[in-house]
Amino acid sequence: MSAGLNNAQLEAVNYVSGPCLVLAGAGSGKTRVITHKIGRLIEAGLAPQRIAAITFTNKAAAEMRERAKDLIGKAAKDVTVCTFHALGVRIMREDGHVLGLKPQFSIMDADDVTSILKDCGGTTDAATARQWQWTISLWKNMGLNAEQAAAQAPDDNARVIARIMRLYQERLSAYQSVDFDDLIGMPLKLLAEFPEVRERWQAKMGHVLVDEYQDTNATQYEVLKHLVGERARFTAVGDDDQSIYGWRGATLDNLKRLPQDFPNLKVIKLEQNYRSTSAILRAANHVIEPNPKLYPKTLFSELGEGEPVRVVDALNEEHEADRAIARIQSIRSGHSLESKHREFKDFAILYRANHMARPFEQALRRANIPYKVSGGQSFFDKAEIKDLRLVSPVDQQRRRPGFFARHHQPQTRHWPPDAGPAGQLCHAVQAQSVRVAVCRQLAQRRQCPRHHRPA
Repeated sequence: MSAGLNNAQLEAVNYVSGPCLVLAGAGSGKTRVITHKIGRLIEAGLAPQRIAAITFTNKAAAEMRERAKDLIGKAAKDVTVCTFHALGVRIMREDGHVLGLKPQFSIMDADDVTSILKDCGGTTDAATARQWQWTISLWKNMGLNAEQAAAQAPDDNARVIARIMRLYQERLSAYQSVDFDDLIGMPLKLLAEFPEVRERWQAKMGHVLVDEYQDTNATQYEVLKHLVGERARFTAVGDDDQSIYGWRGATLDNLKRLPQDFPNLKVIKLEQNYRSTSAILRAANHVIEPNPKLYPKTLFSELGEGEPVRVVDALNEEHEADRAIARIQSIRSGHSLESKHREFKDFAILYRANHMARPFEQALRRANIPYKVSGGQSFFDKAEIKDLRLVSPVDQQRRRPGFFARHHQPQTRHWPPDAGPAGQLCHAVQAQSVRVAVCRQLAQRRQCPRHHRPA
């Protein structure tokens, strides 16, 4: 089972007798270490039902579950592989009655929360309610209740939000409901304040593995501490250089606290990168070198030197996209040393956020280069863009009868049938405004059927 692991990975996999921190640099095989360690724990005699692997997204949990199944076989189905929040739901379903919560409690979504906060704060402004929601969420991730938040409030505005938070929590309790942040805060309360609950869950958890540990917040760390107890059988896998979620409460203090709270902590560094060449890693190491280091490490690769990293200036996002596509075409045309046998599928364009894809898509289309958007929706696949792009001649319009039916609907408000003459008038004006706006856009593209063209 350990075939293909390097020495550092083997050390991390085989250490099962105490607390372990695996500092996994980018591309160093951390998921491979976690799945192999699950197998090692089962080999050592730990029942699969007593192993929990905690990740941060459902997608990551599904991937880890599948990889564990491929490696271990049927035993993997009994291992708990889930997010912190999913584990919190399980704890609350089983023991929430201790806090007066029924097993069939509801989980409020963002819209529900906004609606309740608007009511508690006496406002109709959704933006204001969302600001309150953001602040309350941050407080909960810091482990603060309404009273503690009020005591620490730096100004009158914060004190007002703390008062709204108290009313909001009372409303959730009355509704037998929780919000997303309660899925961490309430399990922590159960584990911290009720010894019988804590002892039962510690008995269930023979070993806990935590992925992306650098992104845990204060309450998640406390949940982990109470789950593992004094036996401290856990493996935290993370990298302080990859911590990017401080804005939502993640704190590197959790890395600092581990050796303080667990003096016998074993620290293992995974520094061999399996994704990139030495040139790329050298550039990355230079970029992160000035960062404060909790655990210094230097990534290395055995994939060769590779092409030097180039930094290219661009005037704007369109120019940036054009230069990227020109580079692809140059490599493909044979004007570059690395151009041999390069197909379009050999290239990738990475961007920081989905909204940045549009100029690259437009440039690729102009160059007739086939592409696929991974992990998001293509700008040109959005329904409104497809309609504006595809609707043109009358015969094509007849094939898409849903277009005008859809766009004739008022988009901002739905007036009830009994709204009276004033409401019906507003409805008609609003619908006509939508029709005119859509037809104007189509006319500008010379694609609007003549009998729909506005006067």
